[in-house]
Amino acid sequence: MSQKFIKNKEDFVCGHCQAEIIGNGFTNHCPRCLWSRHVDNFPGDRANDCGGLMEPIGVETLGGQYDIIHRCEKCSAIKKNKTAKEDDIGGYLTRMIE
Repeated sequence: MSQKFIKNKEDFVCGHCQAEIIGNGFTNHCPRCLWSRHVDNFPGDRANDCGGLMEPIGVETLGGQYDIIHRCEKCSAIKKNKTAKEDDIGGYLTRMIE
């Protein structure tokens, strides 16, 4: 198992909101609802066979960069993912406080 990032350019349909996402090689979650799928052991390796939906349960900031905290609905694993400029962080934060 490699801990080195593996770039995978994959398009997908979000398992949560059904948005059609065009991947850029770094895309690992839906930019609209921020949900993900538990498919990696290390970023991009696609070596985890869990496949559960990963719910965004929080956001951390460090030096102006946001990290989304996800929890797998199937196995309860917790993972962090860096955000991208197209992610709707503002919408997510608004939904969190409502």
